[in-house]
Formats: sequence, C-alpha cells, structure tokens
Amino acid sequence: MKRLLATLALGSMSVFAGSWSGVISDSKCKHTDASEKSIACVQGCVKKGADAVFITSDNKVLKIDKASIDKVTPHLGHKVTVTGDVKGDTITIDSVSME
Repeated sequence: MKRLLATLALGSMSVFAGSWSGVISDSKCKHTDASEKSIACVQGCVKKGADAVFITSDNKVLKIDKASIDKVTPHLGHKVTVTGDVKGDTITIDSVSME
C-alpha cells in the first residue's frame, strides 16, 4: 500500500518537457495580444513588481521559475515559442524564440 501511495504521489508531481507557443506577460494584467500598448504595460507592470508569466496559446497561465527570468525579460509582452519543462503550474525555460 505504501508503494502504491508513493507511486501515485510521484506521478502527480510529474514534469512535462516540450515546446509551447504563447506570450510572456505579467501576473497583473495578463495581456496576450502583443500590441505595442500591451508590451509597454507588461514591461511596466513587471518593473513595478508583478511577476512575469507565460500564457500558452490555449490561455493556460504558467509561473516562470526564477532561474528563467533573465531569459524572458527581453521578450516581455511578446509572442514567443519556449522550450522547457512544466512542473505543476511553473515552467522552467530552456530557450525562447520570437514568433
């Protein structure tokens, strides 16, 4: 029984590696249109303390882990494709490319 519970617990913490399209946005406004106005808003919100987030093309909001922040900062507000790993509601980003 303990093995079964341990296996189920590990399965619920699984990591999904892959590639996703979406927008680097902020936790306050969550803009996804990548317009000039939205890009400026996202940059301003992050500068004022909002967390950067990745919003997938199907509108799932993922927190960006602290190790990945420097990779996404130049892309705040932009549509991008990222590769990395998702664990729960947090993404660790290996690479970012503009769409």
